[in-house]
Amino acid sequence: MTIFSDPVFLQSLGNTMRYAIFGAPAVIAISLSIALLLDLIPKGKALFRLIYVLPYITPIVAVSWVWRWMYLQPPLGVINELLMAIGLPAQDFLNSPDQALQSIMAVNVWAELGYCTTIFLAGLQTIPKEISEAARIDGANGRQLLFKVTLPLLLPITLFLTVMEGIQFLRIFTQVYNMSFQAMGGPLNSTKSAALYIYQKAFTNFEMAQAASASLVLFVIIMTVTAIQLKFFDKKMNY
Repeated sequence: MTIFSDPVFLQSLGNTMRYAIFGAPAVIAISLSIALLLDLIPKGKALFRLIYVLPYITPIVAVSWVWRWMYLQPPLGVINELLMAIGLPAQDFLNSPDQALQSIMAVNVWAELGYCTTIFLAGLQTIPKEISEAARIDGANGRQLLFKVTLPLLLPITLFLTVMEGIQFLRIFTQVYNMSFQAMGGPLNSTKSAALYIYQKAFTNFEMAQAASASLVLFVIIMTVTAIQLKFFDKKMNY
C-alpha cells in the first residue's frame, strides 16, 4: 500500500494544511495588532512584553495539559463553566470532531502570540520617528501612516514571521499529542497532524517505510510552502 492510498495519511495532511492556513495568519494578524496597540503606550512596554511572552517560554507540554483541563466538561472545565455562567451551552471542544482541531489550533495561536508580538514591537521601535513626522507634515492621517509607512517598513519582519509560523504549524505535534482525546489525533483522526502520523507509524506501528515516505512528503510540502511565501513577499517588498 502506497502512502497516498492511506486515508488516514490524507486526512492528516488535510488537517496539517488547515492548521497552517488558518493558524499562521491568525498569529500574524493578532500579534501585529497587539504590537501596534502596545507601541502607543508611553510607559510599561517591558511589563506587557513579559506578560505576552510568558506563554511562549512556558513548556508546551505543560501548556497543552493545562488547556486540556480547561476544555473539560463542567464542573472541571473552566471555559465551559464561564460559558454556562453567561447563559451559553457547554461545548464538547476536544471531544467533538467538529471543534477539536479548532480548539487545539487556538491554543497554539495563543502560545505563539508572545514571540511574534515581541518581534513586531521591536520592529516598530526601530522605525525612525522622522519618517512619521514628515508624513504628518505632508497631511497623512493615522490610517495613511499605518498602511503607507508602518506596514511597508515592517514587511521584512512580517515575511520572517510568516515563514516561521507557517513552518511551525505545518510541523505541529506536541499539542496534538498531548491534547487530543479518544486516542492520539482523535476524535476520528480529526486533529491528527502529519507529524503525529509519522510518529505513530514509526514508533507505534514500527512501519518505518511508511514513516519515511510520509516524512519526505511533509518535507516537500514545507519547502514548497516556504518557497512560495518567499517568492510572494519578494515581489511585495519591491516598494
